[in-house]
Amino acid sequence: MKSILTLLVFFNLIAHANETDLTAFLIPPTSYKQTPETLEKAFPDNAAELNFLWLDEKKTRASFKRNRGEQFNPITILDGKIPIEEMTIDFKDGRYEGSSVSIFNRENDSKMSTEQEIERTNQISDLLTKVLQTSPRKRIAHKAKVILTNGLVWQSPRGMAVLEHNVGPPQQREFVRLRIGHYLNEKGIYVTGMNDQSRVSISKSQLKENIIKNGKSVYIDNIPMIDQTAKGYLIAANIQRLFEYYGIHSGIHQLAEIMKSTAQSSIRQSTTDDQIEAACEHFKIDCNYITFEGQLDSYFPSRAASKEFSIKRSEFSIKRIEFEIRKSIDKGRPILWAVYPSLYQEFRPSNNQSNCEPTSDRIKIVIGYNIEDRILYFSDSCGVGDERKLMDLDDALSATQGFFLINPDID
Repeated sequence: MKSILTLLVFFNLIAHANETDLTAFLIPPTSYKQTPETLEKAFPDNAAELNFLWLDEKKTRASFKRNRGEQFNPITILDGKIPIEEMTIDFKDGRYEGSSVSIFNRENDSKMSTEQEIERTNQISDLLTKVLQTSPRKRIAHKAKVILTNGLVWQSPRGMAVLEHNVGPPQQREFVRLRIGHYLNEKGIYVTGMNDQSRVSISKSQLKENIIKNGKSVYIDNIPMIDQTAKGYLIAANIQRLFEYYGIHSGIHQLAEIMKSTAQSSIRQSTTDDQIEAACEHFKIDCNYITFEGQLDSYFPSRAASKEFSIKRSEFSIKRIEFEIRKSIDKGRPILWAVYPSLYQEFRPSNNQSNCEPTSDRIKIVIGYNIEDRILYFSDSCGVGDERKLMDLDDALSATQGFFLINPDID
């Protein structure tokens, strides 16, 4: 069966020699039969051209990105009809879980006309109605209910899909994204995407299952990976990873719009608090900021006098900071870490080389600790090799600006 599937994918690629079409990995029922092995066999020779790479060592998430060099062919879906910027494919326990596609985003597709965008979304809508054998229901944004997008939702015994965009007329599109999930999915972002509210799909007991204890070390596993190196959305990428970890339906381009983030603004320290506040407010999530005694006003100089913050801010001693880290990790809750980059050496248990630029990884995710041996475990949003890294705890605290505790309500 696997060899037959590989041949079908191969002939589909041959039929579209001037581009690489990913329909077989997106549209059911063919997509449901895909595995990490069939994916690798389909693209043995042109991975570099496609920017095809695995985002984690477990091979649970693969990424395809458009290469903008003139010598490279476009990436498409729907048998070559629609060029795309990026597509990620998720697997769980070796089984296809779903795919996410950036159909349009203003940062990369500013030259696409409104008519082209509408035509593409109509083509996708017609195909999904046909293959899922059900008509879509409309999604209408409602900020008070944390419904933050407009779009269409399909749900049937054949699968689930959501095609959505930011609020506003077609002339004001910032992003259009598509997610298609396996009909066997029971939780995660592909399931919460069907809901008309952005809420968590994980329980406290499930959070505990992600905690790994290895001797004196405690760290959190299974945080979805995003490679933000090409986007520059440092803060949005890290928040998106945490949202996906909790099963909150969102997207990096959606977060970038909410946070008014661009590749340039994301590297300015003065915007960090504004962007995180915006994300927490829109998704109605409790967020707290903690730092060391005497550092609040120095970190937020523009608003030190007014004290106008929706994020609760606290100053603690070093011992209390260590306690707060342990308490959060022991609950299975990762922490956003604002840090002065490249001040101290970091280490990787993996042999894979880090993809992060040494001067740009200013926001990280704390995932674990070893208090006795003075180790802090963290993750960067730069792809495979950056899932779990470590730094001397005292060095890490010396390089720290502060920690953002993002705590959605979980039953």
